[in-house]
Amino acid sequence: MALKTGHEIPTIDVCLITISVPGKGQELALNTASKLGVNPQTETKDAVKLIVKDRLIAQKPASTTITGHTLVITDNVFIAEVVKILQGGTIKYFANAEGTEESDADMGFGIKSYEPPVVGSSDKGEVFILNGYSAIYNAAGTITGYEKIRYPNCQGVPLSLSSEDGVFRVSEYTINSAPDTGEAPYKLEYVKTLPAVNVEHAEALVDSAKVGTAKLS
Repeated sequence: MALKTGHEIPTIDVCLITISVPGKGQELALNTASKLGVNPQTETKDAVKLIVKDRLIAQKPASTTITGHTLVITDNVFIAEVVKILQGGTIKYFANAEGTEESDADMGFGIKSYEPPVVGSSDKGEVFILNGYSAIYNAAGTITGYEKIRYPNCQGVPLSLSSEDGVFRVSEYTINSAPDTGEAPYKLEYVKTLPAVNVEHAEALVDSAKVGTAKLS
C-alpha cells in the first residue's frame, strides 16, 4: 500500500455568513461578522465493564453521539433583520426621506424601530440554514477558493444588548443547530467564489436610525 498525504486545505477568516429561511425566499448576508464559534452538542453513553475479583474480563467502550451544534456569531454591527429571524419581533421602516411616516415594508429609507416579541409570545423567530464561508490561500498568498460550511435547522436564542463608552457595540448571536432524522449535522463544500451580495443601506446613519443591511441577490 502506497503512503500518501490527503488534500491539505488551509482556511482563514470569516469571509461571509448567510442566513437562509427555507420556503420564504429570504436570505441575509452578514459580511461584518468576524467570528463563528462552534461547539458540538453530544450525548455520551458510559462504558460498561465486567470486573471480577479485581480483574477486568470484558468491557463495552463508551460511545458519543453528536446531536447538533451551538453556534456563536460575533458581528460588528446590529442588523435588525437578522435579529428578527433569530428571535422574532417587529420591524418598522421609515416610509419617506423625512422620517415622518412608517411602514411595515422596507421602502429604502432605513429602519425606524425594532421590537422583540412580548413576554409569553409564541413568536420564537424562524428556523433557518446558516452558511459560513472561509478563504483558502495557497503558498503565493492568493485566494484559490472558499470553504462553505452549512448548518441545518438553526434556531436563535434571545439576545441582550450592551453599550460602552468609546467602544462600538459587538453583537453576539447564539444559535442552536440540530439535524433532522437522516440528516448530517453539517456539510462542507468548496466553491470558487462567494455568493454575489447586493448591499443596501450600507452605512448606518444615526440621525435617521438607518441600519446597515446586506441581502443576497
